[in-house]
Amino acid sequence: MKKFLGVLAVVMFGIVVAVVAVNVKDRAAETISTGVSEQQPEIVLASQVSPVPQNVNYPDLTVAADRSVHAVVHIMTEYERKNSMYDYFFRDFFGYPDYDRGRAYVGSGSGVIISSDGYIVTNNHVVQDADRIEVTLNDKRTYNAKIVGLDPSSDLAVIKIDEKKLPIIPFGDSDDLKVGEWVLAVGNPFNLTSTVTAGIVSAKARNIHILPDPEGGSALESFIQTDAAVNPGNSGGALVNGKGELIGVNAAIASGTGYYTGYSFAIPASIVKKVTSDLIEFGEVQRAILGVTIREMNSELASEMNIEGLQGVYVAGLSDRGSARAAGIKTGDVILSVDNVEVNSTSQLMEVVGQHNPGDDVDVLVNRNGKNHVYTVTLQSLNRQNELAREAYQAQHGTDDMRLGATLANLNSADIEKLNVEAGVKVKELYNGKLKNAGIKEGFVITHIDNDPVRNVDEFNDIIENKRGGVLIEGVYPGGVRAYYGFGL
Repeated sequence: MKKFLGVLAVVMFGIVVAVVAVNVKDRAAETISTGVSEQQPEIVLASQVSPVPQNVNYPDLTVAADRSVHAVVHIMTEYERKNSMYDYFFRDFFGYPDYDRGRAYVGSGSGVIISSDGYIVTNNHVVQDADRIEVTLNDKRTYNAKIVGLDPSSDLAVIKIDEKKLPIIPFGDSDDLKVGEWVLAVGNPFNLTSTVTAGIVSAKARNIHILPDPEGGSALESFIQTDAAVNPGNSGGALVNGKGELIGVNAAIASGTGYYTGYSFAIPASIVKKVTSDLIEFGEVQRAILGVTIREMNSELASEMNIEGLQGVYVAGLSDRGSARAAGIKTGDVILSVDNVEVNSTSQLMEVVGQHNPGDDVDVLVNRNGKNHVYTVTLQSLNRQNELAREAYQAQHGTDDMRLGATLANLNSADIEKLNVEAGVKVKELYNGKLKNAGIKEGFVITHIDNDPVRNVDEFNDIIENKRGGVLIEGVYPGGVRAYYGFGL
């Protein structure tokens, strides 16, 4: 029996050695094939591994967490389903019963106290259209809140509660934020109040194309990207630096499931400070614009336009009677900086300009045919630009009916073939009006109104002229995505 056990032990030892040898061989082959290392891997026993040094200085974020958690609030919202074209459309297609109409729906999010007398910043999408807003402080006190102002173009909103001597988070300088810097995300994911997660700044000035378009170029998107865990309910919460200063408001996550999978995005404090100040003082944002249409530089564009280097942003067009045109900037120029701040992307340019007020003078450095020029541009307000566009529209069409706020065009044969539609009308330009408020973007092709086909602009105008109440518009974007929008007339 002892002899048998001895033989068995030898056999088992041989099997273990063979398995280890195969694993080592496979790992060596994998290492070489991936180009990670051209040396055979060294086998190190656990007992030979040096212990983790005990004197490594890890960032201490406890003070920052304590300073910020008391000024981050939990927001609960109630919505009541309204009778609209959306109700009829979704009921017909998805089977919503009639008794669903009028039922209250509940949402949740986060907010940051920015003044001791009760002003709170959050995301526009957290409180927009809410019938009731309830705010719970970190110490569990509860208040009803009212909306002070909304700004869909930056996804920011300001609400207010009736209270004094509240804790606040002071604004930090998001422009000084460095990639790799430690940050904290503070909020209320899944209704778990006062949750703090940590990560680093992964990138700055990200444009992820999720916000409405304020001036026919790009929305006010210049997100701080982090790997701090952010989930549903974190929206509107604080992104703070190691000092406990507010350097961003969390707004979105990159996920295929709706939950955190690696990256989250925050609106930088430079934009938050400007927008909240305007909303509190004026009830709306005083948005300044250059009056340019721009494209980001890449190798293909540089080669096409015979431009040396890839710095800056390319001026593809200018607004009629806009401030950039008046200052002397021309189509084909490359904007290198604004007020000595380099801009190498659409989002960077929008962030720099978005910090200013209409009427401010900014120095714009442009490259034209290999030579640099500086132009002083007096920034114009977006509202003023819309007024000028309205005047141009009225002069061209001889009408003062700007309810829809759009310039429309008939489709040509190339458009019809590319979009695979029978007919339709294209939204060429948008101003303030029904279409823009509904979420429609420039380039959208309207094919149906309340299931009636639209073949040209005259037919569109005839249908709209006779419409009253709710209207459902159906159409397609140039990329092939079909969309539906509803609004009232």
